[in-house]
This record gives sequence, C-alpha cells and structure tokens, in this order.
Amino acid sequence: MRIIVQKFGGTSVSTVERRQQVLEKIVKAKNGGYTPVVVVSAMGRKGEPYATDTLIDLVRGVNRDVAPRELDMLMCCGELISGVIMTSTLQGAGVDAVMLSGGQAGIMTDKNFGNARILQVDPSHILKYAQMGKVVVVAGFQGMTGDSEPTTLGRGGSDTSASAIGVALNAEFIEIYTDVEGVMTADPRIVSDAQILDVVSYNEVCHLAHQGAKVIHPRAVEIAMQKNIPLVVRSTFSDAPGTLITNMAEEFDAGNISDRPVVGVTQVPGIAQLKVSTHKYQDRPDRSLRVFKAMAGAGISIDLINVHPTWVFFTVKEEMLEKAKAILEHLEYQAEITTDCVKVSIVGGGIHELPGVMARVVEALANAGVPILQTVDSHNTISCLIPKENMHKAVKALHEQFNLHSLSNDIRGK
Repeated sequence: MRIIVQKFGGTSVSTVERRQQVLEKIVKAKNGGYTPVVVVSAMGRKGEPYATDTLIDLVRGVNRDVAPRELDMLMCCGELISGVIMTSTLQGAGVDAVMLSGGQAGIMTDKNFGNARILQVDPSHILKYAQMGKVVVVAGFQGMTGDSEPTTLGRGGSDTSASAIGVALNAEFIEIYTDVEGVMTADPRIVSDAQILDVVSYNEVCHLAHQGAKVIHPRAVEIAMQKNIPLVVRSTFSDAPGTLITNMAEEFDAGNISDRPVVGVTQVPGIAQLKVSTHKYQDRPDRSLRVFKAMAGAGISIDLINVHPTWVFFTVKEEMLEKAKAILEHLEYQAEITTDCVKVSIVGGGIHELPGVMARVVEALANAGVPILQTVDSHNTISCLIPKENMHKAVKALHEQFNLHSLSNDIRGK
C-alpha cells in the first residue's frame, strides 16, 4: 500500500460545502493510487457549536475548576463529532470508510491531561481497515493512556496526531490541509506581498513555528523529521501545490542554502520585558540562578534571556507578568518592567553562515524608526524585542530588507 496521511483542520470540516471539498481531496488521493488515512480536527472555531473552545466554555459555565481528566473527556468530543460526520460524508458518497478515536487508532500517551505526550503508536487497527480497502478517519488531538483514559495533546494536537500516525505507518508523505495555501514569508495581514514558500527544511519551519507562525505545530514537524517523511502544507479550498517541508540537505548544496539565508519574518505580541537588578546580591554566585529557578518552579516560561554581572534581562507572556512580579518581590529583587512588547524574528537556515545579517536587521529597523529594546540570536533566528506600536513597520521593513517578496525556491520536479 502507498499510504498517505491527510489532516484537515477545523475550518475545512465546518460546513457541508467545505466537507465536500475535503471529500474531493480524499477521492483524488484514492484515484491516484494512494491509501489515504484521514485525521480531522474539531469543527469550526470558538463560538461555533462543536468547536473545542465552545465546549470548554460550556463546562466552565458550570464549574471554573473542572478537573483535567474530565475536561479532556469533554475536549475529545469535538474531534469525535467531526470524525463521525466526515466518515458519514464519505459513506454517503459511496466511499467505504470507518472512523476511529485516537485511542482506537493506537495513539498511546502519558497521563498529562490537557497536554499529553505520545509514547507510542500501534497502527495495527488502522492497517486492518486499510487493508480491507476502507478510508480510515481518525479523531485528531487525542490519545489514550495505558489504562484507557482519554487524553488530549495540547495546542496543535491534530497536526501532531497526523505526524505520529504517518511515522507509524511509514507513510509516503503527510498532507496538512488548512485555510491558507502554504507556509508564507510573513503574515499576509501585515505584508501584502508575502510569498508562499515552495520548499522549506524541517529545521526552518520548526523555527518559524516556534517564533510565531501558526500554520503548523513544531512538534508535528519534529516527529515527521524522525523518519524523514515529507510534509506538505496546502489549502483545502484550492489546488495550489502548497509548501513542501523536507530534508533540504538532500536537495541543496551549502552554496545554495547561503543564497537564501532568511526564509521568513514572524511576530509574537503580548510580551513583557523584565530587567532584574542582581546588584544587591553581587556577592552571591547564584544571584541569577535564583531568579531562573524561581520562574521555572512557578511554571513560568521565559524568553529572550540575557545575563550580565548585575542585571538579568528576560521576557514573559503578559498573562504571566503578575505572577512573575510577585516571585521577584518575594525574592527581594528590583525589576524594571516594560509591557506591550512584540518579539519580531527573522528565520533561516543560512543565517549563521553569512556575515552581516545582524547589521542588516538593525539597519532595517533603524531606517523604519523602530527602537530595539533587546535582541537574541541563534544559528537559525535573530529576534528583536520592540514596542507593540511598531510591529507592522518592523515586519514590513525586515521583509523588504531581505527581499522576501521575490523569494523563489521551487525544487519540486528537479
């Protein structure tokens, strides 16, 4: 069997008309000689009847502190509803199909309700039906513990389900269908001439996702990368080829990679900067460590970390700011706080190979009149913390500086 995994997001299965378009994608794959395994998300978005957020609001209207185990049981319902309706759509069109929950599909997880990690996937149940010629529809976003407790996989869980199933089945490729036509060089709501990337590496798209691009979850990419199974991000609502995510080391030599050092610009709003003075405890070698351990112990994720002899800079999400302030006050540290910040990043596999990239970042932001509050860099990213009111200017300036409007890297067919 030539197995492919097709994952369809909530907007793709939210109406009769859209499910018809999903049906056409599945039938096209079958007619092309593939055995499709279909993974679906919950129907629609917040406010719509069967969306996961709507179900959460429903139960929290009864009890704000619903237990994580019971909340997961409820959250599994959205994908089960989508799965049954999509299976019925296929059956109604004459396509032999069967629907499985995440647990029935063999997705086994730990017991971290609400954000479970996949421990293993036993694809035998899927293969049994696939070998009978059925299209197997799997409820995404969910799995089951060893003692049969249903769990959910956290944000981007349906992408993660699709990749894990694809790896377990040794699929030829995994298609992630969404409401956009691929991975883009920037948010098209900010940059009108943002381009769809024809091809990106696993590494590049992981960094794009970690830095704010929402088209695919990085955990899904990391799982597919384990077996080098290609991912394709494409739209349910068009025939555009989408973005191929693969191991570009096999496709490009080092010279070509350095010709495209930057593949995208991302942004993450809702950030607060903390500049913590450690001068009071300068005789303590653990003066910075105390801050970081306290944040970790409270479950606060920190970013953009810079450590100086008498200062520690870092950022937190604004919803965690009050908690972070209380911790610092308890430790008797003084902090300067700047709210309403945005992290703007450039991402690319060739950044570390090319001198002068940081100079070009600073030049672009300076010419646009955007003040830089803090920077941090890695082999694949350069991130700048800026005031929120400058977000659009910064993203546009960086997109133009690195000529991303003309980026072309189509290697398919070569």
